[in-house]
Amino acid sequence: MIKRPANTPRDTAIVMRTVLLALIPGIVTMTIFFGPGILFNLVTAVLTAVAAEALCISLRGRALKPRLRDLSATLTGVLIALSLPQAAPWWLTVAASGSSIILGKHLYGGLGQNPVNPAMLGYALMLISAPVAMTTLWINPLITPGFGAAWVAYVGQANDALTGATMLDLYRTEFLSLTAIEASDHPLFTDAHLGFIYGYEWAALAYLIGGLWLIYQRIITWHTPVGLLVTLIVITAFFSVDPDTATPVWVHLVAGAGIFAAFFILTDPVSGATSPRGRLWFAIGVGVLTYFIRTYGQYPDAIAFSVLLMNFAAPTIDHYTRPRIRGRESSVKGSGGR
Repeated sequence: MIKRPANTPRDTAIVMRTVLLALIPGIVTMTIFFGPGILFNLVTAVLTAVAAEALCISLRGRALKPRLRDLSATLTGVLIALSLPQAAPWWLTVAASGSSIILGKHLYGGLGQNPVNPAMLGYALMLISAPVAMTTLWINPLITPGFGAAWVAYVGQANDALTGATMLDLYRTEFLSLTAIEASDHPLFTDAHLGFIYGYEWAALAYLIGGLWLIYQRIITWHTPVGLLVTLIVITAFFSVDPDTATPVWVHLVAGAGIFAAFFILTDPVSGATSPRGRLWFAIGVGVLTYFIRTYGQYPDAIAFSVLLMNFAAPTIDHYTRPRIRGRESSVKGSGGR
């Protein structure tokens, strides 16, 4: 999330607070279209993340207050909450958030030491451990649940009439079997305000606005978001094996976590590449992996696995894209000849 490594807890807190503010449009939009389950996820994930952070810091004998005030655990909790199904039961959110902090962050030494993105590690662990809950508890935005229905789902009794698969999974398994006219007559498309997918289009726009504000505030650079989004557009539009059955470009961008991940997940400075060219190559790698896993794999939205795989490639990418220091090579040669 940070453009540059933070040197003090205060610097870290300022950056984390800015990112949290940028997420507010997305949180509000998601709550409007997908119900108050988003808020249940947020409260549970943040409380769990902060509690896990406090536990790990205490066990390591470090000062508790400065590290809790840096808001890094809070941001991790928010990111994992927004990534989980809107009708996720409380135990799924607790497990995802707790594992993000304990296994994704403190297992490697805490803030700044994690080799992988903590939020994506927690998400991936839940997708492997509880695949049914992670793939069937997404809210249909055409039937936004009220507070009561959202609470029932939160305690572990989701209503099958309100929940279902992700939009990407629905498109791959249901819409491709329909004719173009039948698909265009589906309420998710006919009721859409911006011409894409009802509810999802506004959420994508909200995250885009927040992400552009982060670039304006110089918290992140343009390299990573542009690298991911352009890669998804190019590979989907021009390299699909069968254009008639391929998922359209706009579905890849709007229905999945593409825009959200481009600005808020891939831009983690610790687990991602750090040089400008490195950020581009890192994002391109995530985009290519995302397309192939979505198209040929079992998981409809592959952002988490793609990010984790590229996290391990980030040091190598930085090694080959590190900016050359002017004058260093010539000075070394000159001293060697004396």
